Amino acid sequence: MSAYKEVSPSKNIYTVFDNLVSYLTVSSTFIAINAALLSYFSFMVYDINPNPSLLFAAFLMTFTIYNLNKLTDIKEDSINLPERAGFIGRNKKLIAYAIVISYVAALFLSFLQDRLAIFVILFPMLIGVVYSIRISRFRLKDIVGIKNIVIALSWAVAGSFLPLAVSSRNSTHIMSTFYFFFIRVFIGSIAFDIRDIEGDRESGVRTIPVVFGRERTKNLLLILNSTLIPWLLISYLSGFSHRYLFVFIFSILYGYCYILHFCKEGLKIGRSLDLLVDGEWIPVVIFARLCPYVR
Repeated sequence: MSAYKEVSPSKNIYTVFDNLVSYLTVSSTFIAINAALLSYFSFMVYDINPNPSLLFAAFLMTFTIYNLNKLTDIKEDSINLPERAGFIGRNKKLIAYAIVISYVAALFLSFLQDRLAIFVILFPMLIGVVYSIRISRFRLKDIVGIKNIVIALSWAVAGSFLPLAVSSRNSTHIMSTFYFFFIRVFIGSIAFDIRDIEGDRESGVRTIPVVFGRERTKNLLLILNSTLIPWLLISYLSGFSHRYLFVFIFSILYGYCYILHFCKEGLKIGRSLDLLVDGEWIPVVIFARLCPYVR
């Protein structure tokens, strides 16, 4: 009897897809794509024609920041995400070169557009440096929740201000957009801390889930997501982006779904977190593109 075992085409396709998704997530390519999609959605919300150079700059900026963070977090990742830690460890030099080239390219593309775009691209790196600086024994990094605020600020600044390098908009609408992006990304970043709770606890990293526990963290996320309901009402009454009302409703409901799912006790969280949380902007942009104009 032959030892050869035939592999079905569907299994081959699944293996290829799984390997592709694995590469996209561990290399930060997937999250960088979604950062560009968030900025793309912002252009749509402001009713500004998307600028390809600025979208690519947003992609490169995010690719740089997240890979830089992965290089510094190998210890925690070796517990939480051994696959990712192994990839980073094997490709340290290549990743370091990619970080430098990507960030220089992002700055160059923003330089070609506007001074505001340069600020937006520089902001995540600048706030990251301030976040990590130690003065005596004090670091902002050691304060619970600051990491999540830094991440949310970086994405919200890019999302709400990058399109303004092309065209100006009402300050009220800008702040509304900023708040929406900040809350959505803040919640998503804490969801990843729930996945990493064991490794963070063993490494002595004080994240919100480590300090407050899974249940209290879930309640906090539900409250934060619920603030987008009055935000939506106020924004609508102020005449802000009526066209994408149902897209915002979808995003809020999407948030409730993944909060309730990923905060379950005993749930083994795998790659689905990256796909569903980081990948939120894929269905949002698709829905926005299909959304009929409502006056």
